[in-house]
Amino acid sequence: MKDLPIRHQSINFEKSAIFSSMPVINYYSDNLLLDRHSLHLFLLSCQQTSIEKQQKLVVSISWEMQTLEPLAVMEAIAKPNQLYFYFEKPDQGEAIAAIDTVMQLNIAGPQRFDRARDFIHSCLTNTITSGAIYLPLAGPHFFCSFPFFSDRLPDNIPFPTATIFLPRWQVSLRKHNCVFVANLVIHAASNIPRLSETIWNVFCQANLCQNIILNGVKKQNFTYKQNHQSEQFTRSVQAALKSIENNQYSKIVLAHAIDVISENKFNIVHSLNQLRKIHRDCYIFATSNGKGQNFIGASPERLVTLHDRFIETDALAGSAPRGKTPTEDKNLANNLISDEKERREHQVVIDFIVQRLSRLGITPHLSPPSLRQLSNIQHLWTPILAQVPPNVHLLEILAELHPTPAVAGVPRDIACQEIRRYESFERSLYAAPLGWVDAQGNGEFIVGIRSAIIDGCTARLYAGAGIVSGSDPHKELTEIQLKLQALLKALV
Repeated sequence: MKDLPIRHQSINFEKSAIFSSMPVINYYSDNLLLDRHSLHLFLLSCQQTSIEKQQKLVVSISWEMQTLEPLAVMEAIAKPNQLYFYFEKPDQGEAIAAIDTVMQLNIAGPQRFDRARDFIHSCLTNTITSGAIYLPLAGPHFFCSFPFFSDRLPDNIPFPTATIFLPRWQVSLRKHNCVFVANLVIHAASNIPRLSETIWNVFCQANLCQNIILNGVKKQNFTYKQNHQSEQFTRSVQAALKSIENNQYSKIVLAHAIDVISENKFNIVHSLNQLRKIHRDCYIFATSNGKGQNFIGASPERLVTLHDRFIETDALAGSAPRGKTPTEDKNLANNLISDEKERREHQVVIDFIVQRLSRLGITPHLSPPSLRQLSNIQHLWTPILAQVPPNVHLLEILAELHPTPAVAGVPRDIACQEIRRYESFERSLYAAPLGWVDAQGNGEFIVGIRSAIIDGCTARLYAGAGIVSGSDPHKELTEIQLKLQALLKALV
């Protein structure tokens, strides 16, 4: 394969300005990695460093590329039974595809966020970064999925433990800045010629991926698996309302799941492409367990974003459908804003986030409540911003916030116990934190709602509803079915 021309810019940096919070070894050259020969020489120098230090090194190389589709690259180079992670914000022109793994941690237990932070720190302690690291989303990123509950789930559950991994390949796009990242481990016995050849060939292959090629995708004909979940959901809501009346708790979020069976295997890339067309104002996401099962969805809910020591998070609770006409839509919006039950549910989430951030020495600043209007549903929404002290890691914030009352209830611990009593299925990654952390400690996590686990020809779709005093079991079921139909539409 011929060497492809790549966009290159030479910039000098002060080490402390780039990696102030993580111990990363940096390597810069004004004329680095323009062809496979320079890549080979660079990897040889890394191997020499590894020999001198007498330890393995992680090497992360970033190239600036022509603008292309990360989803198209994932379709082209990802192989079956490899870990992957896909994350896109369609209306902001940002997407990340992470493929295969060079470093991985699977953990369970109440200290999982601390252990994930330590794992990331340990990996970065002996990491060499090189190339176009001045670009957005360049350099090593760690991709994370934490199941809703912290304890280890049964092994027959598709995602039984938290997974944190450094991908072998990463392609990122942010507002026309496109970056290809290759991560690898080098030691004294590494075959440098083979490594450099593999990396360069995959980089060249990625450069050719301009469009998604959906070969042989057929319209899915599916049937519902009869599991009587709807009747069980309404009974659970009725029982929960009695507990609320008896002051056992004030809110609980109950999930509903439907199982569908298709004549053909679900095509993950096709489903993601459909999701981003239908839900441009949501976070489109997907991850796998490396064994053929996939978790995908379109979530309206960001859990937390951290960038340059500033966080953004959202209180998102209280829902209403969209209207079929502008007048009906406006009336539904006004009713949502003025509805006492919905506003009470929303305020509970705000109070929780403010209180949990305060425990970390973070002072939140609240914007006025407004509406988050999606294609088929609208929510009460309060954006929350804050400056974060230098000693607080993103995963510490995550540990405080998950799960919020928007996906669990109040009081949180009691609600979580009751969720397991009422729900006949494991949540796994449903309503769980999914996202990434980079070498500077920046990152973004969403809440895995409006989601599905896909395994070949079968899919389990999840959605939930917040139950408070005044909730109507049948209205809550209708709201959930509205959410599920939007997801089902993308799958078929």
